[in-house]
Amino acid sequence: MDITGEHRITAPREKVWAALFDVETLKACIPGCKELEQTSPTSFAAKVQLKVGPVSATFAGTVELQDIDAPNGCRIVGQGNGGIAGFAKGGSQVTLVEDDGGTVLSYDAKAEIGGKLAALGTRLVQATSRKLADQFFTVFTARLTK
Repeated sequence: MDITGEHRITAPREKVWAALFDVETLKACIPGCKELEQTSPTSFAAKVQLKVGPVSATFAGTVELQDIDAPNGCRIVGQGNGGIAGFAKGGSQVTLVEDDGGTVLSYDAKAEIGGKLAALGTRLVQATSRKLADQFFTVFTARLTK
C-alpha cells in the first residue's frame, strides 16, 4: 500500500523540522495517540487507539527516524501490533523544502498490513490511512502556524 501527500506549512523549515522530533507536538497530532515516549534522540514508542472499518484496536509500536539530513528530511520507519486486529509496518520518506517563507512537507509512504486489517481490503485501509494522515497534518500545521 502506497500513500503520498504534500502539505504547505506557513512556518520556517527549521521550526517544522524541530516539530518532527518534539514529543508533545507529535502526541497532540497523532490521531488516537494514548502514549508517546521518546526512547532515544531518533526513536519513539507509542500506543495508538484506531478504528478501521469494523475493527477497533490499540496498537503498540515503535518509530525510528533514519537517514537524517537536517533540515531537509529523513526516513521514518515504524511498526505496530494490534493483537488480534493485526499488524502494520512500513516507512516514509519525508522531505522539507523552503517555499516563500513557508515549508512544503512531502511524504511518500509504503506500508504492509496483516491480520484482520488485511482482511478488510486495501481500499478501506488505504482510505482510512489517508484520512489519518490528513488529520495528523491538519493539526500539525495548525500548531506550527499559531
